[in-house]
Amino acid sequence: MRNLFATVKLLVAWVTLGPLVGLIGIPWTLATKNITWLYWASMWVTRAGIRASGITVRKVGFENIPAGRACIFMSNHVSNLDPPVLMPAIPTRSSVLLKKELMGIPILGTAMRLGGFIPVERGHRRDAAQQTVAAATKVIRDGVNIVVFPEGTRSIDGRLAAFKKGPFFLAMGTGAPIIPVAISGTETMLRKGSSLVTAGVATIEMLPAIDPANYTSREALMTAVREAIAAALPVGMKPVVTTGARASATANTEILASLE
Repeated sequence: MRNLFATVKLLVAWVTLGPLVGLIGIPWTLATKNITWLYWASMWVTRAGIRASGITVRKVGFENIPAGRACIFMSNHVSNLDPPVLMPAIPTRSSVLLKKELMGIPILGTAMRLGGFIPVERGHRRDAAQQTVAAATKVIRDGVNIVVFPEGTRSIDGRLAAFKKGPFFLAMGTGAPIIPVAISGTETMLRKGSSLVTAGVATIEMLPAIDPANYTSREALMTAVREAIAAALPVGMKPVVTTGARASATANTEILASLE
C-alpha cells in the first residue's frame, strides 16, 4: 500500500504541475526564443514529483563538475527513475538522448524539442545515427550538457552492463569532458517491469572528469569510463566479469547499434 501511495503522489505532482508549466512555458519560449524559464520550471516539477514520492536524493562528488564547460554525463541505468533523479541535480542546463517515441507525448514532447533534447531512432539506419550524433554535437557546442546512459537500456539485474560505443564517438568528436556518474538506490525504488515506486534514498555520485583527448581510441575511453563507474558502485551492482570471446565481441559492437 505504501508503494501505491508513493506512486500516486509522484504521478499527481507531475500530471498536475507538468501541463501547467507547459501551457505557460511553451508559448513564452516560442515568443522569447529563450528556453531558460521552461527548462528550470520543468526541472522543478520533476524534482517536486520525486520528493512527493518520498525519495531523497543524496549528492556526492559534485565538486568534480568543471565550471564553465559543457560536459557529457555518462551514468549507469537501473531504473526509469534515473533520469528524473539525475537531470534536476545537474547544476547547469542539460539535454539528454532519449527514445524518439517520447517526442510524441502531448505538451511534454513539444517542451523536450524546445529544450534541445535529442531523439534516438532505434535500429541500424546509418543516416539516423549520423543525425543523432550531429544533433548532439551541436548541443555540446552551444554550451549545453548532454546526459547519456551508455548501457543503452536499463540493467535487468541492477549490475552494470556492457556499454554502447556511440556516446564515446560523440565524446571524442567534441572533446567534451566526460563526467562518469554512479547512481544507486533507484534499482530498488522502481524495478524494471514494475510500475510502483518505493520511497528511499537515491545516491548520485559524480566522479572525476575524464578528458577524451587523453585516449587514442573509443575502446580505451569506453573502458576508462566504465571502470570508473564500476568502481564507485556498491558490490551488488558491479558488473559480472566477462572473458575471452564474449568480452571481445562486446568491445567490437557496431556504432550503428550503439545508440539503441
